[in-house]
Amino acid sequence: MDLSSINPVVLAAALMVAATPILLAAIGELVAEKAGVLNLGVEGMMITGAVTGFAVAVMTRNPYLGMLAALCGGAAVSLIFALLTQVLMANQVASGLALTLFGLGFSALLGQGFVGIPPPRTPKMDLGFLSDLPVLGPILFRHDPMVYVSIALVAAVWYWLNHTRGGRILRAVGENHEAAHALGYRVRRVRILAIAFGGACAGLGGAYLSLIRVPQWTEGMTAGAGWIALALVVFASWRPWRALLGAYLFGGIIVLQLNLQAAGVRIPVEYLAMSPYLVTILVLVVMSSGRARKTLAAPGSLGRPFHATG
Repeated sequence: MDLSSINPVVLAAALMVAATPILLAAIGELVAEKAGVLNLGVEGMMITGAVTGFAVAVMTRNPYLGMLAALCGGAAVSLIFALLTQVLMANQVASGLALTLFGLGFSALLGQGFVGIPPPRTPKMDLGFLSDLPVLGPILFRHDPMVYVSIALVAAVWYWLNHTRGGRILRAVGENHEAAHALGYRVRRVRILAIAFGGACAGLGGAYLSLIRVPQWTEGMTAGAGWIALALVVFASWRPWRALLGAYLFGGIIVLQLNLQAAGVRIPVEYLAMSPYLVTILVLVVMSSGRARKTLAAPGSLGRPFHATG
């Protein structure tokens, strides 16, 4: 065992990359849940974004077109969930689980011809003298553009939810959809737009996995990242900046366990690998408790169907 081989600067830089796909998916799900929608199909939307983004990037040799395609692909799949739950009034939990299964199967079919093909390289940003700063340069200023986009998205969502009329309407719909409807707000329209935004963010997170973090396509490559994103929203108590901190914490755990394996630590890798998922299950179980939901400040209408009256 040689812990001296673990470079803390490299570790800190790598955790930002590892956290980005989870953060993108989590911030999209946070907006959807703020509108009162519980979409358990995040995993399916992420894997769909991963394969559509990879396929378009490989065919066009442009990673940014691939990310745009992933954004559209994730949003399109999320609209299936919106149709089922907001128009046909299907159960949100069952519809979300079905969406995950659909996404996993659809991506496996669509990605058969892209296994083993390298995607186009996504260049890192050149931030001039900032990139050359000791310690801070490698940690903060030598990343690809999507790392900074994810942070900017957190800031934008926080500002929009708390300082704009549209954000206040969305929060009102999530807290009490009946009262929002009585005030004349279009509850279904707000929720459908929130679902589409969540799907777009999840798709973008999936593309980040297949194009940047693990630049290849393999079946089932999200490996539970969507479930982690769902738990992360609860960890964050539905607050964007806490979601950022939680994503970086989980990213650090992922990177640390890989470094510990490389250093020869005598802990079975299975124990390290399964711990985040055990925590995810625990959080989802806690979320099902009505008392816990109040303590965590969950949106009042979360998971409840809306039936328009009057």
